[in-house]
Amino acid sequence: MANKKRAFITGISGQDGSYLTELLLDKGYEVAGLARRNALQELGNVAKIREEIKIYYGDLQSTESIALALYDFKPDEIYNLASLSSPLGSFSDRLGSIMITGVGALNVFERAKQIVPEAKIYQASTSEMFGAPKKIPQDEDTPFNPANPYAAAKEFAHRMAVISRKDSKQPQFISCGILFNHESPRRGLNFVTRKITVAVACIKNGKKENIPLNEIGEPIVQNGKLILGDLSAERDWGYAPDYVEAMWMMLQQKRADDYVVATGELHTVKEFVEAAFQVVGLNWEDYVETDASFIPPVKTGPLCGDASKAKKILGWEAKHKFKDLVKIMVHSDLAKFS
Repeated sequence: MANKKRAFITGISGQDGSYLTELLLDKGYEVAGLARRNALQELGNVAKIREEIKIYYGDLQSTESIALALYDFKPDEIYNLASLSSPLGSFSDRLGSIMITGVGALNVFERAKQIVPEAKIYQASTSEMFGAPKKIPQDEDTPFNPANPYAAAKEFAHRMAVISRKDSKQPQFISCGILFNHESPRRGLNFVTRKITVAVACIKNGKKENIPLNEIGEPIVQNGKLILGDLSAERDWGYAPDYVEAMWMMLQQKRADDYVVATGELHTVKEFVEAAFQVVGLNWEDYVETDASFIPPVKTGPLCGDASKAKKILGWEAKHKFKDLVKIMVHSDLAKFS
């Protein structure tokens, strides 16, 4: 037990946090995480493995909760995954996005420097930082041009990570993963991919009651229709379990650096919709309508990543591509929403 590596994960109950927890447990780590306390003390995606991990309650705006967790657990590795993660939603809570996603990351870096200065840190950066790039695909040298508050907050965190890494007096090992869109059956219902696969499942199964709600609190399927925003939006979609493996690989290197993590394939929302409905043998055009209220005020994309550096240095590449991902998500939701 004494020789086990210790990993501390902020945002442990989310999609990435849960898959990363499972990966690290399989590798023999002791794992702890920071989770926000709520009335029901629900732990989302890690509830089933609650007895295998240690949970500290707090959030990234509370430097005391971060400090207490780090003092007690003394991690070898820190994975900062917590954020307000909806680009569209960040327009309605701009200050919250900056304080939690941006300043919150800096709080983690600063407390780690004071308490566990030798710990290696992973910072979850995002392809959203590229905004509407002129270059396709994007790599580590592509200029950032954030187009929403979430992306601006992530860029701040990314810049502070690089500054902390280059600090000549007390450099920190902070690697940043510039992850492109990565999805799974654990993705939140406020993300377009999961809305699509849940809708497909509900429509195919003829579900009429207890239909999950979308990001504005309305049923995802209304009168047999799925309501979406911009069908022409272009993204590089991968499978989340593949991507958390890249996070771990970054912290096994001798030198901290930035890495794009992506499949290198570009697809539109329309293509995702079409592929999802094809899995169940339905024509998407019979079930999908668009509404401008679901379109962000500032357009982002096309976002497509060049992960050549990750392949060369980490030995990482995506195991699952677009059609694999769509099938996994649709089949999971067919079983869940029967």
